Amino acid sequence: MATIEERYVQKFSKSVDWHERGTDVFAGGVTHQTRFTSPFAVYIDHADGPFKYDVDDNQIIDYVMGNGSLLMGHNPSEVVAAVNAQASRGTHLGGATTHEIRYAEAVKDLMPNLERVRFTSSGTESTYLAIRLARAYTGKTKIVKFREHFHGWHDYVTPESGQSLGGVPQAALDTVIVAPTDVAAVDRILTNDSDVAAVIVECNGAHYGTFPLLNPQFLQDIRDVTSKHGVVFIMDEVITGFRLSSGGAQGRWNLEPDLTTMAKIIAGGQPGAAVGGRADIMELMSFRDDPEWDSVGRVPQGGTFNAQPVTAAAGTATLHAIATQGVNARADAMALRLKDGLNEAFIQNEVTGHAHGIASIVHINLGAECDCDRGLCAMPYEHIYQTMPQEMTRAMRRVMLVNGVDMMGGRAFLVSSAHEEEVIDRTLEAFSASLKELREEGVV
Repeated sequence: MATIEERYVQKFSKSVDWHERGTDVFAGGVTHQTRFTSPFAVYIDHADGPFKYDVDDNQIIDYVMGNGSLLMGHNPSEVVAAVNAQASRGTHLGGATTHEIRYAEAVKDLMPNLERVRFTSSGTESTYLAIRLARAYTGKTKIVKFREHFHGWHDYVTPESGQSLGGVPQAALDTVIVAPTDVAAVDRILTNDSDVAAVIVECNGAHYGTFPLLNPQFLQDIRDVTSKHGVVFIMDEVITGFRLSSGGAQGRWNLEPDLTTMAKIIAGGQPGAAVGGRADIMELMSFRDDPEWDSVGRVPQGGTFNAQPVTAAAGTATLHAIATQGVNARADAMALRLKDGLNEAFIQNEVTGHAHGIASIVHINLGAECDCDRGLCAMPYEHIYQTMPQEMTRAMRRVMLVNGVDMMGGRAFLVSSAHEEEVIDRTLEAFSASLKELREEGVV
């Protein structure tokens, strides 16, 4: 019988040609670090609903969902209509538009704690801008981030984020303090170092909840300790925004950060992101008709494509659907069905492991049991690392693709409202088959 890798090469044979062409034009052969996989990436041609189709015309059940951007699945009708209508009227209008106002109002309707909003083009830009605002507001330099928490790829958030440090200057590294996910440790850091401007946190835990936080208590405790020390609290809702609830993590758990970063779902599948928060911090970007302030003190922000009309149209349509159509409830219900079925598959196939997660994100851990409630997994960092090393996640993603399903990073499922019961059940059949095949090859 053919091995998993042999079946992978056979099933996705046309992707080999595209892989070879990609290596001639892209550094490393890919345009996003997570698209690298072994022996080659599957090249996607088009998508619709919960499915995407590769260059071999294989139908693949998709749980990457635009790296978490597509809470409503691929090509939801109201978003497609909004994008098409705007594209014919101008994709860039070179000035202030009515579209960006409606877009910001839609954001604020779902996250009323945001007194002011500014749009950017990516989550990386948003965390960069939030950190700059915090430094300007406090007059301090350093930031505290948490081990493995990912906030984009700019210099100030790269340390211990699961990324290499190539090209990051030591001067930038010296401004970043990496803390354990322990509130007492954060309190000690802020007590002993008076030059900390902000604490930034990935709201459901490192790598979109792969290493979960015990919320809401952890986030509330960070809110309290940052308030105590006069430090800006930045909630990174790039992943969790409008997914953990229609109002994000802060809406789910009734939290009030100083600044919030958003991307992915906020842009409805288009390139777009935002920063929002307290007016007194956000207004540091405002012109004041004071030459000294305007040219020296003000926090600048450019961005050619900030809230460009097509993104604004897609984002507004998506946020309106989230507000009015029960999108989160449908996605969450399908995620629960999936999570329960995954846990049953572990038992039925006699493979040690479990699935956990909240809202519409489901994670798996192989080779380890846990007595958690299958919501927020309580395993320590080191144990989670041991269960999902890179060779394991790549093997899992590869075998699941062979069986017709694409997982996020080989360790998670980002569920959308387009994933119906029949699709979930097909996914569970594929997962069960994949566990059996991994066991036969001695991987698990």
